[in-house]
Amino acid sequence: MKRPQIKLAQQVIEACKAKQIKHIVISPGSRNAPLTIGFSNDPYFSCYSIVDERCAAFFALGMAQQLRQPVAVVCTSGSALLNYYPAFAEAFYSDIPLVVISADRPSNKVDIGDGQTIRQANVLANHSAYNANLSDTPHSDKSNFYELNTALNTAIAQQAPVHINVPFEEPLYLTTEERYTFENQPLPLTDIALDDAVAITFVKRWNTAAKKMILVGVLPPNSVEADYVQRLAQDPSVLVLTETTSNLHDPHFIPCIDKLLTYTEKDPALKEALRPDLLLTFGGLVVSKKIKQFLRTFQPSYHYNVDMYKGYDSYFCLTAHFKSDINTFLKKIGHYLLSVPSDYQKKWLEIKNEIQRKHLEYQNDTPFSDFKVYAELFNTIPKHYMVQISNSSAIRYAQLMKSDPTWKVYCNRGTSGIDGSTSTAIGAAVASGAPTVFVTGDLSFFYDSNALWNKYIPKNFRIILLNNEGGGIFRILPGDTSDPNFEYFFETPHKLTAEHLCKMYGITYYQANNYSDLQKGLRAIFTDDYAPKLLEIHTPRKINDKVLLKYFEYLKK
Repeated sequence: MKRPQIKLAQQVIEACKAKQIKHIVISPGSRNAPLTIGFSNDPYFSCYSIVDERCAAFFALGMAQQLRQPVAVVCTSGSALLNYYPAFAEAFYSDIPLVVISADRPSNKVDIGDGQTIRQANVLANHSAYNANLSDTPHSDKSNFYELNTALNTAIAQQAPVHINVPFEEPLYLTTEERYTFENQPLPLTDIALDDAVAITFVKRWNTAAKKMILVGVLPPNSVEADYVQRLAQDPSVLVLTETTSNLHDPHFIPCIDKLLTYTEKDPALKEALRPDLLLTFGGLVVSKKIKQFLRTFQPSYHYNVDMYKGYDSYFCLTAHFKSDINTFLKKIGHYLLSVPSDYQKKWLEIKNEIQRKHLEYQNDTPFSDFKVYAELFNTIPKHYMVQISNSSAIRYAQLMKSDPTWKVYCNRGTSGIDGSTSTAIGAAVASGAPTVFVTGDLSFFYDSNALWNKYIPKNFRIILLNNEGGGIFRILPGDTSDPNFEYFFETPHKLTAEHLCKMYGITYYQANNYSDLQKGLRAIFTDDYAPKLLEIHTPRKINDKVLLKYFEYLKK
């Protein structure tokens, strides 16, 4: 088998193999040629070539999101590495093990005016769980083995991004049959231990609180064992609030937080009635701004967070952080938790039903708009689909609609950026093999249009593109829409469409300009799997915000 002659390149490749990192996304370049030669010629690895580095990193992120295992992304030296940063930051805040391997000039070539050279060592340090700066000097094998073991073990153990910077001197393209070994140091086994004193106090407070709120952030599907879900749902003193990205369902849970909190705005007494005595949070970051504002104002007496890696004080009242996954946490203390008599859950479930009735009333009488489109879409997506959603308006509208429990829903909520959403969705679809629909707005889609420059897009991949000709969310957010600079600098109106992009990249294109077209388009896009498909839905730019704002007013009546 053909291998790179440079020993350091082989050490990196063998380290990935030792840690069972099989998926390698390569951004073409020259300085990373030794790595490209080694990875692509070894049948152990599945390699993907994606030219645009930003797209490549988000594609790898999407794969790692689904596999929940490290995926490596490899680039040449210079600014190529910096284009990995948006996905790297997303991985940091979303607990995704993205491994960035950057080729570099030798250290004596940095800052002397050599081409395609920047200060690469530690350049991602602010959002990296580990930075391995390897050396190409003689007698550096021991330190390189240590750095590689530590970096890759960290990515696996902490489900976090790491950066491995690898200097190579020319010649870069020479090969050999000789194989260099890697001294693998396996990941040590660890046991999750709860602080006994803190756990005992938590149990006492739980068993005496009549109003307990559980707020669930981003979670992969099937993250909570069914028995624990049922026990929480049956406790009358427990109110569970979830989001579309929580992937957690039960009739006794409330999934549309913003609708609930909008309803409470009609009467200050309702907000006080909702205030929990004890708040338990788990899962990743939360979409709803309303729940953050509510819990920061109507703070619980105690807030406990359960998370393996980070314990965010999002509501400025954190009592304790249990460093554990939720299943292990409930397994260790669940049998001590008692069901407390209360009408807390019952009261809010009755209000939930009232809100849903009002929601359907408004939905049925709504004119063609973003709101109408999302309502129709969430009633149409087939069962057992993976649903990838872009940020900004798309994920916020999704929070208002009812999700099917068979869906698997994802969104890049770590940094909440619009960049890379399409690339992430494609990488996720490739890794999972599941039929996937990506729901996106126009700015996010066109911003990441190079994502379609990708020969791996599955035939069962679908894109729903809501084109309202600009950043429609800025018409909803606080701001003066009458200001003469509003449109140009905030909303940024445009007349772009995806039709020619689809033609260039071989994607079947449909469009809709009214409700009848929308129904036909949705039927067409979810039939047959002979090619990727995109449905572009043109909605009225200056009506969408009015429809949504009137919706919230209707809930408060």
